[in-house]
Order: sequence, then structure tokens, then C-alpha cells
Amino acid sequence: MSLEVIDVSGLATIQDSGRKAWMSYGVPTAGAMDQFAFQAANALLGNTPDCAVIEIGLGDITFRALHDCVISVAGFGYLLSVYLWDFPLWSSYFIRGGWTIHLHKLDTGLWTYLAVTGGIQTPSVLGSRSTYLRGAFGGFEGGQLQVGDILHTSRPSVSLSQLAARGFAEDVRPTYSEHPIIDVILGPQANYFTKESIEKFFSQEYTVSTTSDRMGYRLEGPTLTRRNKTELISEGMTFGSIQVPSNGQPIVMMADGPTTGGYPKIGTVTSADLPLLIQCAPNKSRIRFRETTVAKAQKKYRAWMRGLNKIVESE
Repeated sequence: MSLEVIDVSGLATIQDSGRKAWMSYGVPTAGAMDQFAFQAANALLGNTPDCAVIEIGLGDITFRALHDCVISVAGFGYLLSVYLWDFPLWSSYFIRGGWTIHLHKLDTGLWTYLAVTGGIQTPSVLGSRSTYLRGAFGGFEGGQLQVGDILHTSRPSVSLSQLAARGFAEDVRPTYSEHPIIDVILGPQANYFTKESIEKFFSQEYTVSTTSDRMGYRLEGPTLTRRNKTELISEGMTFGSIQVPSNGQPIVMMADGPTTGGYPKIGTVTSADLPLLIQCAPNKSRIRFRETTVAKAQKKYRAWMRGLNKIVESE
């Protein structure tokens, strides 16, 4: 089964759960930005959680199905059209060979994920099919998808009719919003900042800069002042780490972020709330941060994972 790219105006790449085993060698994980939507798209089709999908952001894309298949789409900020009809996201659909699949970018949100039965099959690089654009490896020939690219999938283990018309429970989807409140665990260098700066960080609004990308979201808002001017030796970072450079404007590390960094980190966005931040539109969304604890973050993440099992068949 195959899909052909027939038009693309945004950023579309092949992504999976990432190549975490190579972080100690300085290789960024890459992988899907919105891990919840990515996993939900695979779960709708009965794919394994690390199957490669198509991540679409910042613009439109159109595919042609070259064979019968079943797709699922999950994310925020897109309208799905198949052949002559519009459909909601967070569901799976049977696609007849020759039909077109169009994803149109709306004013809200940023990223959505199109999964196909069997998963997108591209060469595995360092144990992952994820595209790392700055390194020009992984995915489809190391770059973003272009018109004329043909993506192949493996054959599903069950009939297509069993996988179509499945939906994802609305009550367990992320509560995407243009103005979210994001949970943050304070530290590890929170003591580098003045008490007033910590209070501003948790009480005032930020927006996402237009200079943001898959490497990091640059935030614009109240300037955070350091009381400790000592320079750090570079240390490990993770998806969601919030660095604060000398200009006092936070940067949240994203999927393509470096594995180490030397700026002090005021906190880390919790895994369960990362999707909410990731789907914030530059210069539009207004973001607030809220301090939480490790125990509360773990409880929220466990609920997040349980929700992935709530796949329901359409009546």
C-alpha cells in the first residue's frame, strides 16, 4: 500500500517515537512533537506505538492513495477532507485507491499526524525512522516531504474493515486551547533566578515567538533576572527543559533539541502538558505556567496513558 504526495505547502516529515538510545552520543531524539496525538493515531489502527507516521505542520498537504488502505488522523488545527467529504480528526477511515486525502491548516493549533495501517516504511537510521532535518538523516531521504514522493507501508495483520470507523474518546483527548495553562516542575537551576522572576514566570503570560521550530520554542514575555551569574558547565537536557539565556526570555526544548546545554534551566514542562504547549500558535496563543510536583505530574501522565486505550468503534 502506498501514498503519493501531490501537493504540499507546509512542513511534512516522517516521525516515530524517536531515537532516544543515542542521546549520550549527542544525537537528538527527533520524533513526533505531539507525542499524544502521534500515539493516538497509531492506536486507532492497531499499529505498534513506535510505527512511523506523517507529521504535518504549518501548512496544507494533499496525498493520493495508490491502493485501498485505512488511515487515521489525530492532532489539532487541521481540517481533513477525503475525496468529496470532510471528516473530523481522531478517527480512522477506509480510503479507496485513487482517492485524495487533503489536510487543510486552520487558524488554531500547529501539528497533526496521519497514520496508515502497517506504518510508513522508510529505512531505519540508528534505530528510528524519524526525520532529523538539521542532520539530514532518517525519514524520507533525510528531508521534508516533496511533491512526487511515494510512501510505502507494510501490510496490516487484520482486514481493513476491522480498522476503519474507529474513534478516540473525546473526554481523554488533550484539552488543546489557544490559551493553555501549562504544568511545570521547578528546577534544576531555579535558585539561579530571583524570587521576583520566579513569581513573574508563574503569574504572567508568554507567547510563542515566530522564530520557534522543532528544536525549541522561544517564548516572549516577562524578562527573568538571574541572581547567580555563574556560568554552567553544559549538562544533559530533555524534551520540555526550559532554558533561560542571558536575554531572560525562556526557550523550551522540543523534539529536535540538543542533548546538552549550558544555560540555567528554570524548570521542565511535564510530559502530559507538552502537547498543550506544542500546539500553541506563534504570536497568537497566550500561555501561563503553573508549578506542580513530580507526584502530580506522574499521576497525570498515567491517566494520559490510560486514555490511549479508549478506542471506540463507530456505531
